[in-house]
Amino acid sequence: MTYNVTEKIVYIGVNDTDIDLFESQYAVPHGISYNSYLILDEKVAIMDTVDLRKGEEWWGNLTRALAGRKPDYLVVQHMEPDHAGNLAQVLREYPELKVVASGLAIRMLPQFFENTDFKGRTLIVKDGDSLTLGKHTLLFFMAPMVHWPEVMVTYDLTDKVMFTADGFGKFGALTYEEEWVDEARRYYFNICGKYGAQVQLLLKKMATLDIAHICPLHGPILSDNLEYYIGLYDIWSSYKAEVDGVLIAYASIYGGTTEAANRMAELLRKRGVYEVVLADLSRDDMSGTIANAFRMSKLIVAASSYDADLFPPMHDFLYHLKLKAYQGRRVGIIENGSWAPCAAKVMVSMLEQMKEVEIVHPVVTIRSRLRQNDMLVMETLAEAMMAKCGYK
Repeated sequence: MTYNVTEKIVYIGVNDTDIDLFESQYAVPHGISYNSYLILDEKVAIMDTVDLRKGEEWWGNLTRALAGRKPDYLVVQHMEPDHAGNLAQVLREYPELKVVASGLAIRMLPQFFENTDFKGRTLIVKDGDSLTLGKHTLLFFMAPMVHWPEVMVTYDLTDKVMFTADGFGKFGALTYEEEWVDEARRYYFNICGKYGAQVQLLLKKMATLDIAHICPLHGPILSDNLEYYIGLYDIWSSYKAEVDGVLIAYASIYGGTTEAANRMAELLRKRGVYEVVLADLSRDDMSGTIANAFRMSKLIVAASSYDADLFPPMHDFLYHLKLKAYQGRRVGIIENGSWAPCAAKVMVSMLEQMKEVEIVHPVVTIRSRLRQNDMLVMETLAEAMMAKCGYK
C-alpha cells in the first residue's frame, strides 16, 4: 500500500494482520501497521523500514514509490526491529546510501547487524541538527526513552510533517477501521507509559513547531484536530485521569472475590459514580486493564490470599502497574481468605512502592464468601471512595 501524504512524501508502510502478539505479549486481534515513508526531493530519504515479517511487501512498496530512483539516506528514528528490520538489506541494495540516526542508534547498529560494514556509511545527528534534501529540510530532535534511549523524531520544515517514531502510535492494522483513542491509549501506557517525563519533553519541543501532519511508526497518520491527540498525550504523560470513575480489578479463585467485586460495583453505582469498570484479572486482557487503570481516577483491587501470599493474577497486575509508573491515584482494597487472609498486606506493600498512591480505608476483609455482616464495611469503603472521587 502506497499513497501520498503530501506531494513529495509517500507512505510505503505495511499492515501485519498475521501477528497474534505484539512484542510477544500484547494481544493485537486487529493486527498492527509498520509505517515507513519516502521523501522524494533532489535527495531521496527513506524514513525507517519495517519488520522483517513484512519485508517483501515493503520492498515492493519502496520500489514502486522510487520509480527507478535511488535513495540517498535512510533516516532511522528507532532501532527496534519492527522498524529497522530491513536496514542491512537497504545498505546492500544501495551501496551509496547513508544511515542518518542519533549517536546511540549508530552505536547500536552492530548489535543488530553483525556482518554489515557501516564504515563511512553513517551520519550522526544531534538535537536541532538539520539535513537539506532540496526543497525539503529535515530537523532532528532527540526523544530518548520514547520509548528506547536512541529514539529521535524528525520534522519536515517544508510540509510541516512531524515523524514521531513510536509516539502517537496505535495498535491495529490500517485496514481495520476504529476510533483512535482506545487502542492508542492501550499502546501508549503499555509501550511508553513508564516514560511520561520524557514524553512531556517531546511535547514541549513539538509545541514550538507548526505541525500539519503527525506521522507515527504505528497507526494512522493524524492530520485533523491535532490539538485533541496532543492534548490526550499531555494527559497521559502527566499521569492524570481522563475519567472521574472507579476501576475494580479483581482476582478470584472460586468466585467469592468476584461476588464482592460485583457488589462493590453496585454500591458505587447506587451512590452516583457514573463510570465503574470491572476487570477479571484471570481472564481479561492485561494490557487493556492497565490502560483502564490509568484512564480512571480511582482503583479498587480485590484479591484472594494464596500460598500465604497474593493470588498471582493480582500480583502480576500490581507488578505491571508499578512497571508502567502508576501514580497519583487513590486505591481501595478488598481481600479474601478462608483461614489466614494475607492478600491485603501484600497489596499494600506493592502499592506503597508506587508514587503518590494513597490507600483508602477501611480495608475490607471477607472470609470465603461475602456475608451480610460484611456489608457495613463494604458500604463504608464505597462511601470513602465516593468522597475521594469528589462526589461529596
